Amino acid sequence: MIEEHFPQEPTQETPKPNWKIWIGIGGCGIFLCAAVFVGALIYAGPEFVKQFIPEKIRIVEESPQAVTQNNTMGDPNAPVHIIEYGDFQCPYCLKFWNETEPQFIKEYVNTGKVYFEYRAFPIIGPESVWASEGAYCAGDQNKFWQYHDTLFTNWTGENVGDFTKEKLIKYAKALDLNMEEFESCLSEEKHKGTVEQDIAEAEATGVYATPTFFINGFKVEGSQPFSILKDLIEQALDGNLDTQNG
Repeated sequence: MIEEHFPQEPTQETPKPNWKIWIGIGGCGIFLCAAVFVGALIYAGPEFVKQFIPEKIRIVEESPQAVTQNNTMGDPNAPVHIIEYGDFQCPYCLKFWNETEPQFIKEYVNTGKVYFEYRAFPIIGPESVWASEGAYCAGDQNKFWQYHDTLFTNWTGENVGDFTKEKLIKYAKALDLNMEEFESCLSEEKHKGTVEQDIAEAEATGVYATPTFFINGFKVEGSQPFSILKDLIEQALDGNLDTQNG
């Protein structure tokens, strides 16, 4: 019996995938996507970036304050009356608020020796004006000083969007203000005239920078440490502060 031999068809091996190539291609793809995303963020600007970052509003813990009404604090019949002209965007106003004001309030305002008044002198930009108006709007609901503190607590720089009208509304909401009343006050510029009056009075009395203080009429410029402010207040209490040369 003759055995027939048929030529076998050559077998073709299934090519094994080259994983190194695919990993390389994948890595390049990821890098390219990341580069495009970062480029889009840079091109779109910070406002676009903010959409991906959860916004956190900080509320400072309230300290005991002898509050009277709106933008004043303490006993109106106190022997010393101190007026501060400030700008909520001013870094030196922030410094005074953070380093000097707490001790000053504790030792002099809360003890009935000083009647403290804050007035607006917004000179840095539009956000300064809006913040001043917002603080007065909060004052209509007896929350001027809480709002004042909230503005400084959330300060990150000058004209960077901390005090846009949208942000001012968020601060008011965080303080549980009547939002309909606050938003109406802010949008209708109810306290535009109040701020303009503060500015006019500041300029009439020779204010050129913030913060500027008047201690029974004696002018003091700049963010003073508590020791200096204390010395001036004590002089005023003793009747030895020369207000004519302030």
